Amino acid sequence: MRAAIFQMTSGVDPAVNAAAMTDMIARAAGEGADILFTPEMAGYLDRDRQRAAATLRSEADDPVLPRVQEAAAKHGLWVHVGSLPLKDEREDGRWANRSFMIDAAGEIRARYDKIHLFDVDLATGESWRESSVYGPGDRVVAVNTPWGRMGMSICYDMRFPDLYRALTDAGASVLLMPAAFTVPTGQAHWHVLLRARAIEAGCFVIAAAQTGRHADGRETYGHSLIVDPWGDVLLDMGSDAGLGLAEIDLARIEEVRARVPALANRRVIAQDVIIS
Repeated sequence: MRAAIFQMTSGVDPAVNAAAMTDMIARAAGEGADILFTPEMAGYLDRDRQRAAATLRSEADDPVLPRVQEAAAKHGLWVHVGSLPLKDEREDGRWANRSFMIDAAGEIRARYDKIHLFDVDLATGESWRESSVYGPGDRVVAVNTPWGRMGMSICYDMRFPDLYRALTDAGASVLLMPAAFTVPTGQAHWHVLLRARAIEAGCFVIAAAQTGRHADGRETYGHSLIVDPWGDVLLDMGSDAGLGLAEIDLARIEEVRARVPALANRRVIAQDVIIS
């Protein structure tokens, strides 16, 4: 599999973000890629809730998704949209942070809503309350592709290994972790978390990331990664926006799982803890 990552600096104009994505789909196809991965919040990144409320649409009316589907079909390229913020039809009025897997005919093969929401106060003074705007998903999603079964997740999910246990139990061999990581947490945890998820699952990890200074004033870490099942980094895109490509040898999965059969040796852990 020839995988492409679009490391983005998404802004507050969905039309501009959509144009960047469609241009990169054409470029990735021209580079011989089989599939393109984009970051979390690829279509719109804005922490101004009032402006976002006036801009966001439902999935049916979103202006970015159909343009990506059309470009995928035109160029015969699979595209994983890391996520789009959408005004979902939830009873509590909160929005959805939703990933899409789109096939080479432009059809949506899978949707995943982010389960774990980023509510944290950082030492830098930054405070994030994702759950005040977005509602959590409640489904674990894996999607069949020509390159095996891929497990879907988004950003903060990567800190919760139980999700990836469920995905590998379901037969996933590639784990997708699109993100918009802050710089302080990125510097501290990004590489080690992604390598750990790859090693413990015996899977490839593909993590397309946002990078740089955004129109809403935030700064994201970048360093989109592709990690193999042994924990080796095949691609690290650093801090510049643009296109990265890597060849993924899927035979590596069985080779690594044979060397360290962690999945085969995994046991069901009792929920009752003995405290002595």
